[in-house]
Amino acid sequence: MADKKILFSEEINAKYNTNGDYIVLGSALYEGECLPDAHIKLPLKTLNRHGMIAGATGTGKTKTLQTIAESLSLKGIPTLMMDIKGDLSGIAASGTTNAKIEERQSKIGLPFEPQGFPIEIFSLSKEKGVRLRATVSEFGPVLFSKILGLNDTQSGIVSLIFKFCDDERLPLLDLADFKRLIQYITNEGKARIEKEYGKISSTSTSTILRKVIELEQQGADLFFGEYSFEVDDLLRKDASGKGYISIMKVTDIQDRPKLFSTFMLSLLSEIYSTFPEVGDQEKPKLVLFIDEAHLIFNEASDALLNQIETIIKLIRSKGVGIFFCTQNPMDIPASILGQLGLKVQHALRAFTAADRKQIKLTAANYPLSDYYDTESLLTSMGIGEAAITVLTEKGTPSPLAHTLLCAPRSRMDILNDNEIDAIIQRSALSKKYNEAVDRKSAYEILNEKYSVKEEETEEPEEKKSSSRKSSRPEKSTFEEAINSPIAKQVGRTLVHEIVRGIFGVLGVNTSQRRKRR
Repeated sequence: MADKKILFSEEINAKYNTNGDYIVLGSALYEGECLPDAHIKLPLKTLNRHGMIAGATGTGKTKTLQTIAESLSLKGIPTLMMDIKGDLSGIAASGTTNAKIEERQSKIGLPFEPQGFPIEIFSLSKEKGVRLRATVSEFGPVLFSKILGLNDTQSGIVSLIFKFCDDERLPLLDLADFKRLIQYITNEGKARIEKEYGKISSTSTSTILRKVIELEQQGADLFFGEYSFEVDDLLRKDASGKGYISIMKVTDIQDRPKLFSTFMLSLLSEIYSTFPEVGDQEKPKLVLFIDEAHLIFNEASDALLNQIETIIKLIRSKGVGIFFCTQNPMDIPASILGQLGLKVQHALRAFTAADRKQIKLTAANYPLSDYYDTESLLTSMGIGEAAITVLTEKGTPSPLAHTLLCAPRSRMDILNDNEIDAIIQRSALSKKYNEAVDRKSAYEILNEKYSVKEEETEEPEEKKSSSRKSSRPEKSTFEEAINSPIAKQVGRTLVHEIVRGIFGVLGVNTSQRRKRR
């Protein structure tokens, strides 16, 4: 037994050795004994090969996610975390020690150093935090059609609307703009549109309008608009060199999959289009953690699933890693699961025959081990323990290691309202993004152009009561552009319109891109 333990320790040290920088996840366990000289090291160089953290409820997977994000921050690597359960904000505050934590860290052979980390809190809705937005124009017709779930004919009409906006220099910023354009091509502008662009079906435009309203009812009217988010703001470090941990609060949108799909597609396409090609570096420039990822895969649109699979294959060349945190690895599509270099598997529970089948399939995803019965291990691990395999610097999977994981350095509880308010008040990004901007766009321009006709027809009550478009005196487009405090945003939107349809580089025909004239 002693000889086998020595062989095990030597193999762990040899296979988890790395020439570059790394973070320590914990120490290997053999026959229930923690070996403090057998640290499980995660090479930073391989983090752009993505990963997974899985396990049944209550087994500690969210704390593992928290610990990894802390370790990356200490290495100067910023992260973005999708916080669906609302329990990650405590990363900002220093943790406290107790006898159990001290005992755990003593077994691992590393000291416990409580500390807080720099965070930003983001929101897609009216929740507290930095507001994230994007314009309709930045999505482009292909991606916008996918979000709405349109067929080819309907997608063609969306492309027509984008082309018309290009030709007429109509800023297409929010959903009110897009709905107004649908009304225009169906009513007062129908004759002109059919003469210059071809016939359109009123049945199709009605369907598109209903789809837009459905998206709007899930809260997307808060997401589409300006000032749109710049992904470079995810790459910040604080004065001490720690990478910022950006926490995306999505606790109130888990039952609104279209809104979440919209955000995910926007974020991934923006990162891919904005970040330069860097290849394999000594450490990643950004790591994304998607907690409770099974909610995405169970409820998301086909467009999201297809694009996540494609982006996983390509985005690593941008120096970006993506980690999925879920209850069961079988929740992740096989095409994606096969591309995840790091696998951290917490305990699974076998209550039914279906559960036992899932455990058997999960065990088959790990390297064969001379030291563990993998199926038995998956059901017997305690809280804060995990079965781990990483991708080595040589590109091969490391041996399976039953691991006692390090405890989080930060608070293992959420911040209170006063603490969250203080973080948002100090945030430079909150000042930058939280003021809604409503510059002159397609909605106002078309209404102004056809004001005579509108005066002859009573305006719908929905438009009268809309707070989005105020009755303020309108400046000329030129004057507004000169004096606008968001000139940078306007320029950025124009750039996005030039390169929109970015998912053309992910398999969509790039000939569909249009330049603003």
